[in-house]
Amino acid sequence: MAADLFDLAAEKLEGKTDMDRLAARGTLRIALKEAGLDTRKLTIPQLRAVFEKLMPKELEARGVSDAAATCQAAMNEITSSADSVGIASSTSADDVFKRLGES
Repeated sequence: MAADLFDLAAEKLEGKTDMDRLAARGTLRIALKEAGLDTRKLTIPQLRAVFEKLMPKELEARGVSDAAATCQAAMNEITSSADSVGIASSTSADDVFKRLGES
């Protein structure tokens, strides 16, 4: 499921910038690696931190104007899309068991 979150985030980043799919995915991977995060274990709170703290710098380096606003808009779309496709926004034990009970 976390891989789906990476794909979703890259897709939203691509849609908010002039980057193509490969550039968006690569930029996201660089920011996640800088944060010490694994794309396979990625959570929405971790992704939010990356989009707030690291991604604006990465986007500015690639010529994206108003990078902070772009990151905020992308993160808003990621969060709402993740909810609609069933990607969990939390990984606490209580939330995991709650989701299991809903299945």
